[in-house]
Amino acid sequence: MKTTIYLIAAIFFMISTSYAQDATKNDFIPSGKVWGYAFGDYYMKLHADSLNRGKTQYANMPKSSNSFEFRRVYLGYDYNISPKFSSEFLLSYEGTTLSDGVTRTVFIKSANIRWNNILPNTDLIFGQSATPGFPGSTEKVWGYRSIEKTITDMRGVCSSNDVGIALKSKLISNDNTELGIHFMVGNGTGQKLESDRFKKLYGEIYALILNKKILIDLYGDFNRDQLDPYHKSRMTMKASLAYISDMINGGIEIYNQAQQNYVINADSPTGTKDTTNAISFGVSVFVNGKIIKDKLRYFARYDMYNPDNSFKADKYYFSGGLPNTESFITAGIDYIPAKNIHIMPNIWYDSYNNRTSGVTGLTKSDYDMVARLTIWYIFK
Repeated sequence: MKTTIYLIAAIFFMISTSYAQDATKNDFIPSGKVWGYAFGDYYMKLHADSLNRGKTQYANMPKSSNSFEFRRVYLGYDYNISPKFSSEFLLSYEGTTLSDGVTRTVFIKSANIRWNNILPNTDLIFGQSATPGFPGSTEKVWGYRSIEKTITDMRGVCSSNDVGIALKSKLISNDNTELGIHFMVGNGTGQKLESDRFKKLYGEIYALILNKKILIDLYGDFNRDQLDPYHKSRMTMKASLAYISDMINGGIEIYNQAQQNYVINADSPTGTKDTTNAISFGVSVFVNGKIIKDKLRYFARYDMYNPDNSFKADKYYFSGGLPNTESFITAGIDYIPAKNIHIMPNIWYDSYNNRTSGVTGLTKSDYDMVARLTIWYIFK
């Protein structure tokens, strides 16, 4: 993988250099830049859930599991084609492997062209690009993707990127206030190939007010998944409120996703089966701040996640009807020995609570807990 990354970086550098040499001082000079970052850990699993519940990174790993591991490696190239057009290309490793299950591999995270100011303060983007879901809003305020994804990303509620066409606009932009929108029509499959004829609709409106210290963000999406033999769809609504300053950043993110006809249940094991809806719900509260300027910071977060708010303990489920709610906690210290280098000891914890009638002991409640030393470094 290293050889591939070095080769791509060298090609990008030669292309941007040759364009700069050919241009005259009085012309627009096409230009580009290579950038990237990586983060990984040494982790030790201190406690394992007895039933191997959950779909998070450390779920299903036995107690005392430990490893040195990269969780993400980015290599990107941004290129200004002309005053009106620009593009971006991004390769990513995020735990993906080849078919052998052990050899690391990369995939395309972004590949798009942007028509800048196609309308006043409005850009049109075609290709694979960031969705309105969270990359431009709560993920930035949380500030520690190197520690964990935002709740909607972590729980698979919405994707960080998709292939389609998007419109981004800053309706108001000055020193005190910013109001913007981001709409997108995409495949709804992220970086994977399209698998049906339906398209996903995304929409976001956000406001930065009071000297841009308060963020209000509203997001929604809709995706039809199936028409026959019955309709299946997902509709997500999300609201975020955050405070942003030099000393402290904090916020709350709440989402609700209605999953139409995603559950099949009955009154008894031999009863008449019927489809019903699932309601996924989650709340995330986070904070990070300064201890010593440019040297030491802290971060902490708590999530409450319910995969199905409509779960009924007296029903018999043939599919869906997930009984376990989860509570996630992470906290740590961010030591910055040099610009763009972060060393972060942290704790990662996820607990499970089973709502099924009559369960007790570890079946009722248990948890996964991991201690990590995370390294995050940025090059650009």
